[in-house]
Amino acid sequence: MNNQKPLVSVITCFLNEEKFLSEAVESVLKQDYETWELILVDDGSWDESKNIAINYAAQYPDKIFYYEHENHQNRGLSASRNLGINKSSGTWIALLDADDVWLPQKLSAQLSIIAQHPQLGMLCEASTYWYSWKDAKKEDVLIKVGTNLQGKYEPYSLIQLLYPLSSGAAPCPSGLLINKNAWTRVGGFEESFSGNYQLYEDQAFLNKIYLKEQVFISPASHNFYRQREGSLVHDVTAKGEYHAVRKYFLNWFNNYLKTQKIQDPIVHQLLKKALAKYNGFSGLAYQFKRTIKQKLR
Repeated sequence: MNNQKPLVSVITCFLNEEKFLSEAVESVLKQDYETWELILVDDGSWDESKNIAINYAAQYPDKIFYYEHENHQNRGLSASRNLGINKSSGTWIALLDADDVWLPQKLSAQLSIIAQHPQLGMLCEASTYWYSWKDAKKEDVLIKVGTNLQGKYEPYSLIQLLYPLSSGAAPCPSGLLINKNAWTRVGGFEESFSGNYQLYEDQAFLNKIYLKEQVFISPASHNFYRQREGSLVHDVTAKGEYHAVRKYFLNWFNNYLKTQKIQDPIVHQLLKKALAKYNGFSGLAYQFKRTIKQKLR
């Protein structure tokens, strides 16, 4: 039996996160599982966060590594995640957003599950939506993946259960543990999801995984998802551009299903229903046909 502990590559991408980056890095340094490397990817920062990252890499030269895009470009989260993973050496990939933090047991708890299910493509856990970091009077909220989902799920099943094509809560990036081979098999993160479309960059990747890999869902939470003004979610929503971003994802996913020759009728039905809301008359026609069918049952 091979008792060697797997190396986990932690990928943290950042753009002007000088307020929060150190806290994220420190939460990795405090992990009770020590076989990890931390890859910090600068997506074109112009604040002090670049120097913060470089200083950590200098302080921990065998554990923490700093990278940036050519000419210090800003290329978006997906391109930055792919850069970090391409530079990584680990068997498993953990994402930690630069304004989030982990509890010390995050990696050890997830790897104990992986040890029982080594063929998994990905593990997802619940997330604690973190409000108290700014106001101690505000209560943090535990959001589980889906509706109390737990255990192993086969390809296709989670698309039917989770946002964005169903109603169950999707996992947060900082709660994921991804098999690096699975990341390779699905072609990595979609770099076309840049700018405001980054709001759905994780969903594009997750849905590729849902289609092709076994996924384990844990109800535990060892990550804190910081709720704040200035985040991508906050900015896109505040500008009223959420629906444009969602439509972009739905059209991309429709093309992806075609290029991958995926014919699953339930997946196509869910996508058709979601697209109908954005397609004017065709959307109204779809709703009319659905109403008629319900009345004839």
